[in-house]
This record gives sequence, structure tokens and C-alpha cells, in this order.
Amino acid sequence: MAEDLESPAKTLIESLDLEALAGWIEAQRWYASKSRHVTGIEIDEGVCIAGDPTLVLALIETGFATGSHELYQLPIAFLPDAEVGQRSAIHAGAGRTAVDAVADPELARGLLALIDAESQIEGEEGSFRFQRSDQAGPLPAGAPVRPIGVEQSNSSIVFGDQAVLKVFRRLEPGINPELELLQFLTAHQYRNIAPLLGWYQYEGRSFAATLGVAQRFFPDARGGWELALEQIFTEPETLLEELADLGRVTAELHNVLGSDANDPAFSPEEPSTESLSLLTATIDEDIERIFVRLPDDERVAPISGRGQDVRERIAMRSQLVLGGRAIRTHGDFHLGQTLHSPTGWFIIDFEGEPARPLFERRQKRSPLRDVAGMLRSFAYVTSAAQILRGQAAPPDFEERARRTFLEHYFASVEPALLPGGETAIINLLSIFELEKAIYELQYELDNRPDWLPIPVAGIARLLESE
Repeated sequence: MAEDLESPAKTLIESLDLEALAGWIEAQRWYASKSRHVTGIEIDEGVCIAGDPTLVLALIETGFATGSHELYQLPIAFLPDAEVGQRSAIHAGAGRTAVDAVADPELARGLLALIDAESQIEGEEGSFRFQRSDQAGPLPAGAPVRPIGVEQSNSSIVFGDQAVLKVFRRLEPGINPELELLQFLTAHQYRNIAPLLGWYQYEGRSFAATLGVAQRFFPDARGGWELALEQIFTEPETLLEELADLGRVTAELHNVLGSDANDPAFSPEEPSTESLSLLTATIDEDIERIFVRLPDDERVAPISGRGQDVRERIAMRSQLVLGGRAIRTHGDFHLGQTLHSPTGWFIIDFEGEPARPLFERRQKRSPLRDVAGMLRSFAYVTSAAQILRGQAAPPDFEERARRTFLEHYFASVEPALLPGGETAIINLLSIFELEKAIYELQYELDNRPDWLPIPVAGIARLLESE
């Protein structure tokens, strides 16, 4: 079958107007380098994966004036012009129009069907392999389909409220942490994830990459951020009880991730002095870059001119951190990466921070970095209540949320994963919170100036704490 499909795919791909394709990619939400203009396009690989409509799975390389490049996955449907309707066209020509298949999920359902069938399709440079999880039964490839939520760095499709397929857009050579961690957590019977149903990947002569993952979909679940933003007004005590359970669930996640000494990718390691020095040096660079450009604005007045104070506080705290373990972590942990259902919490989106390169997202770190991310999320939801809903949260909610989450986290986490002693734990947690708040400061300066008081308050609090 692969040989029969290869020639049509090549012909269709060669028919694309590469200049039009470059402009179309730049306009997509998932395009990673929004400040850079695409100066060239190359099609690294492409195969036909369905014939009615004709669906091509292409790996596309965008080039930049600096000589660097990025790799993207693009499922392309080639439709007769009369059938395009309101779909966003990539390029039209010779009676056919190329469209993004994932933007209209009906066109992309063939991807899940290939996973269900455990297919393999040969390209000119490598193989596209589709794999169903050992624990999964038949997948609902024929179920009604719809897109999910607001797309960011990837695209997701829901099949009949039973499965969700995440299509990775920007690709990097190597296994994606999402697949890697889901496979590990499934094998070690961690219950608070959306079970892995299958995945697909590319294995070529020059590189291999994860292309997408399918997981169970929970139609009765709500996002943790949305839940908190509602209950912080209506049921704050109930929300605190839920955050206590989230602390326990987070601890159990870290316990499992630190439990296998025989798997080199996951075996716990002694944190090195160099790793902590590298962390503080990176924060120093961020401080140098960000604090010099703080605007003359009352919203940043509490930290204006205090970059050196932040450096000194981090340096002082870093000298008091000893012990613990470096393990694989979630890597981008906050309320938006959780789901809450009648049966409890589920942790989702294990890719790590999309802006970081893949090798960084696979690095082992202290589990307290995840904890710090969640604590910063409590600060955000408390302040966002006023910004988004025009209503103040209970005045002590953030502090109570922090205390509740930490109490139940520390009661459940394996002590050997943490630095020795309360002082060392507090100091390392503070360093990670400062790292996160400085990142937030940069983001809000660039994107949401009205949200600046949130990271500013976090930095000020950590400067003033004992």
C-alpha cells in the first residue's frame, strides 16, 4: 500500500506554492518563531495516508535568514475547489486546494484510524509508524470529531468524547517528553493521568521524532484553572479541600517518577553543585536582561532597581541547599495543566515548556520546581479573579492555598527526593519561585501589562521573606 501512495503524495507536495505555504505558516497560532520571517521552505518528507479526500502527512522545514531552521508537521488535505467552502486555504491550483486537515477534524480522522490499525507507511527517507497502546482496546476512529479548546503550540481533536488526539506541530529530533512520561507513568500504574491510547512517530535516516499521542478523553472533567476561578468565589473552602488532594496527587506523581533506578532516562540522580550554579547563573542573566528595561510605571515600583537584591537573595539561599534528588518532572506545572473530574484530579500536558529545547525539557530536576510552578499558579488565579471577573478573592486565599497544598504534598512525597531539612527545602523552593516569577515578569511586560502586578508581588514577597 505504501508504494501505491508514495507517488501521488510526491506529486501533490511538489504542486504546493512554497512561498504561499511560508506565509500561511507564519500566520498560524502554533508557529513558534513569531518574530522571525520564513525565508525558505523545504519538504523533508511526505506520504499519502488517505485517499478520499487525499490526505498527505508532510514534514516541513522552515528556514530563516540566520541560517537556522525549524521543523513542522503538517497534515494537508487536497480538496476539489468546489468542496473547500469556508476552510482556510494554504494554496490553490490545478483544480485542487490544499488545506490544513487538522483545522477541520473530519479530514484528519484517518490519523486515529492508522493508530488503531498499527500501520506503517514508508516515505522516501524513513517510516511513519502508528502504534496502539497495549492497554488500549479499539479506538473510536469513526466517532464524531471536533476540535478542542483554543490552539496554542499544538492541535487536538476529540473523537466521540472517548479519545483525544494531540498533533505536535513543531518537531524536534528525539522522543517527545509527553510520550515518554505517559509511557513510563502508565507502565508504573500511576492513576492520575489520561491513559495513553496510542501514538505515531517518524523514523528517518537523519532523525526520528514523535508526531502525536492519543489519550483517553474525560467529558465530565473541568480544567483546574476554570474550576479554581469559579470556586474561589462560590466555594472557597471546597476549593481548598480539592487543592489538598492536588498536593497529594502531585506528591504521588513525583514518587512514581523517582521510583525506577534501572531506567537511565528516569533513575534519580544526586543533584550536582554545577546544576544549581547553572540555575542561578541563568536567573542572573534573566535579571540582567529584564530589570534594566522595567518601565517607569507604578505597577513595577515595588521591585524597580532591585535586581541586585534578587541576585543576592538567590545566591544566599543557594548556599543553604543540600541533598535531595534530581528526577524527571512535569516541567510546566500549573492549574492549567490539570483536569478535575468527579473521581478526582488528572495531570495532563507533559511536554514541558514549549519554548525550551527538547533536551532541556528532558533534564532531571528537583521536584520542587513543579511545586513552585503550582504555587505561582495560586497567585495568578487569586489575582485573575479581580482582573477577569471584577471581584476580589477572599483576602487570605492565596496563603491558605499555598499552606494547604504544601502540607499535603510534604505529607505524601518520598522524603529522599527533597533536600535535607526544612530550611534547605524552603530555600530551594524560593529559588524556583523566583525563577518562575521572573519568567512571568518578562511575559507580562511583552504581552499583558495589566497583569504585571502579579509577578511583581511574587518577587517582592520573596525578597521580603525570611
